[in-house]
Amino acid sequence: MGSYGEDLAAIHAADFTGLAIAAAHELLTRLEGSSRVVDLGCGDGTTARLLSEAGHEVLGIDASPAMISLARERAPGATFRVGSFVDAELPERCDAILAIGEVLGYRFDKRSDERTLDRVLGRAARALRPGGLMLFDLAGPKRLPRVGRRSWHEGDGWAVLVEATPAGRDLERRVVTFREAGSGGFRRSEERHRLRLHSPAEVLARLRAAGFAARTLPGGYAEQPLPYGLTAYVGRKR
Repeated sequence: MGSYGEDLAAIHAADFTGLAIAAAHELLTRLEGSSRVVDLGCGDGTTARLLSEAGHEVLGIDASPAMISLARERAPGATFRVGSFVDAELPERCDAILAIGEVLGYRFDKRSDERTLDRVLGRAARALRPGGLMLFDLAGPKRLPRVGRRSWHEGDGWAVLVEATPAGRDLERRVVTFREAGSGGFRRSEERHRLRLHSPAEVLARLRAAGFAARTLPGGYAEQPLPYGLTAYVGRKR
C-alpha cells in the first residue's frame, strides 16, 4: 500500500485541491480570533496555506514525505511534519482539528484496525479545548462500487487512471500515474490505496461517545457538494 509518492503527490497538488479549499473556507467561518489548528493528513498544504494566511497557527501532519515537501513550499507560514494519524502527537488545547479527504479511513499504516477511528477521536477530544472543533470527512458504503470502476483524469504533463474495487468492507484503489519526465518521455508510477468505509450513523455514534456534540454537513464544506458516498462531519467538544 502506497502513501502518495512523488508523482501522485504532484498531480494531486496540481488539480485536486477543491475539497481542501472548500474545507478551509468552512472552518474559517467557524473560528474566532487567532486559533491553533492541527491538519491531519494535510496533503500538499492547500488548507494550511489558507488558514495561516488568515492569521491562524497551523500544524500539518502527513504520512507522505512528498506531500510534506510540497506543503512546506505552498504554506511557508505553517509548520509541518511527517507522521501517521494513527499515533501523531497532538498539541494540547488546540482550537480545531481537520482531517480532509477521507484521511481517517486510509489504511497506509499497518497498525490501523477496527478501533483506530475511536482512538483517534479520543485523542482529538483530549487535545481540543472545551468547545474546540473536529472537522473531517469519511467515505461510506455508498462509495463502494458493486464491480470494478475505472476513471481517467489528465492535465498538463500528467495523466492518472484509477480502478476502484470492493475488498470486503473496504474500498481498494489501484492508481496508475503518468507524469512528464523530460525529453518527451513520461514516467509511470503505481500505488494501491485501501480505505475502510464507515456509515454516517456509525461515525456520529463514535464522535458522541468520544465527547463531541456531532452532526453531518449535508451541504458539504462551504456548501460545495461532496463526491458521491463521502460524508462531512463536524464535532464540537463538550
